[in-house]
Amino acid sequence: MLLECVPNFSEGRDFDIIRQICNEVERLAGVKLLNVDSGYSANRTVLTFAGNPEAVCEAAFRAMQKAGELIDMSKHCGTHPRTGATDVCPLIPLDGASMEEAVIYARKLAEKVGVELGIPVYCYEAAAFDLRRKNLAYCRRGEYEGLKTRISSEEGKPDFGPSVFDERIARTGLTSIGARDFLLAVNFNLNTTSAKLAKAIALDVREKGRIKPSAGEISKDADEKPARIPGSLKATKAIGWYIDEYGIAQVSMNITDLAVCPLHVAFDEVCRKANERGVRVTGAEIVGLTPKQALMEAGKHYLSNRNEKPSSASEEELIRIAIESMRLDELRPFVPDEKLIEYLLENNSLIKRISTN
Repeated sequence: MLLECVPNFSEGRDFDIIRQICNEVERLAGVKLLNVDSGYSANRTVLTFAGNPEAVCEAAFRAMQKAGELIDMSKHCGTHPRTGATDVCPLIPLDGASMEEAVIYARKLAEKVGVELGIPVYCYEAAAFDLRRKNLAYCRRGEYEGLKTRISSEEGKPDFGPSVFDERIARTGLTSIGARDFLLAVNFNLNTTSAKLAKAIALDVREKGRIKPSAGEISKDADEKPARIPGSLKATKAIGWYIDEYGIAQVSMNITDLAVCPLHVAFDEVCRKANERGVRVTGAEIVGLTPKQALMEAGKHYLSNRNEKPSSASEEELIRIAIESMRLDELRPFVPDEKLIEYLLENNSLIKRISTN
């Protein structure tokens, strides 16, 4: 049985801190660090590692402990929403693992972090005790700056750990630990520096859409919540921002179900909405890892658009066409052996090695 873990740390600029956090994962047997993805403007690093559940949870605990020691949230700034030194830590079931088992491990990890590290924790997604906390955006409301008031309230009381904002919590902030299915994180690059335009495009496409405009009072739905105009892409969450290190604006998206919204469908739709607003998508970057199938489906799609037969193309050719068509290497090299989950698992012989430990 295997679990994948994708913790997000609020540090993307100090590579010595990032190295020390990575070391906590790499020194453990039964777990393999697969990918490290840092962003300067977001000031955030995403690790991806996998292994047997006990080793993965121990690696996550040690990495969160090290992040709590080295990252001071009272001094943190970045473009990405965040609440703590370890902002979020999801467990994803892989080979032989069920979501129910991932939930059990996530809640045990959350309790250990709260009790032994003294860091407040929300359980989110499938591991949530409070249904409102299934949505990560709800857990992040007010971000780090709003924690002092929030965790001391009845509504915002952590599932585990302290609910008093003291000097220690001022440094570590709060983390959200959960269990979820695979999520694809992708940023779409725009030929503009306007964060306002990027945000507008994000609202156009994301499933939640935008609040319905009104000349007078805010319109309400049947549940007395603000009425919304839904976006054009199901199973997506998106925000817009300006990335100083690249000098461009981006639409930053999480695709929560690739069966509902394939990567190439999201790319084409963001292109369409950007064109409607007078800007152009110049490329995309995948944050972390992606399943091989996502690129193969994209390759078939773009081959069909050229009236060519996808059935005649090899796996490598389909992946190459996907990379070129969506310009996944516009900002930095896209190396399939380093970005495709299946290639990493095969190249590291991960399943075979762990099963013999």
